[in-house]
Order: sequence, then C-alpha cells, then structure tokens
Amino acid sequence: MRPRPTPPRPELVRRPSGSFGWLDTRLLLEEWLARLGPEATSVLVLLALAADRRGASFYGRERMAVALGLSRQEVDRALGRLLELSLVAQRPWRDGLPDGVWQLLPLPASRLQRGGGALSVGEILAHMGIER
Repeated sequence: MRPRPTPPRPELVRRPSGSFGWLDTRLLLEEWLARLGPEATSVLVLLALAADRRGASFYGRERMAVALGLSRQEVDRALGRLLELSLVAQRPWRDGLPDGVWQLLPLPASRLQRGGGALSVGEILAHMGIER
C-alpha cells in the first residue's frame, strides 16, 4: 500500500471546531455533483453548512441567493433540482409561502447498495476515481 502524500502545510491541518456541516462522499464518488450542476451544488453545500443535526436549515431563498452570489431565480432552479433528485425536502412556514424548513435527505441507495444489476469493471473503477 502506498503511503499517503504529505499535505503542503501539515501544521495547518483542519479540525472541526464548534458546529460543522458534512457531506456524503458518495456525492463525489457517484457523480451526483455533475448531475446537480454548479448552482445546485452550491445550494446543497450551503444547506449542509447551515443545517442542524437533523439536517434542517431555515435559510430563506433570498438569504441563500445573497450568501451564494446567485440570483433568486438560480436558487429556485437549484432547489427544484435538489427536490427532483430527492436530495432535500421542504415544508413551507405556511401554505402559499415559498420559504420554510429545508431538510437534507440521505442519498438514494446506489446500485451496489440496492443489489440492482452487476456493475462493469469500468463502472467500479470510475466510482473509485480510476480511469482506464
């Protein structure tokens, strides 16, 4: 097994302090980020950073837009994409309001976890980040 490369600044290794957000590495390994696109990825990261331990965030769409430097329309499209892919759920504050509680959901089961069909060697290598 190869030794891990030393970071350029080993004296500055990150350590969580206080609250912190987390994202499932499957977002990268299973190409979710490419499916999401840059705006939806940005919104997903913001929601992860703002979420409580249950994955709930109370950021409104306008606040998201300002925080990310996106237009409100870009945020709306990004949230629509996250809802479409079942990566978030939303409950409005009350009927008719666009804002409310956003919840990050667990990633849908991968083909490996579902047991659905065999993967090719190429697919397995791609999931590992290895090009043939």
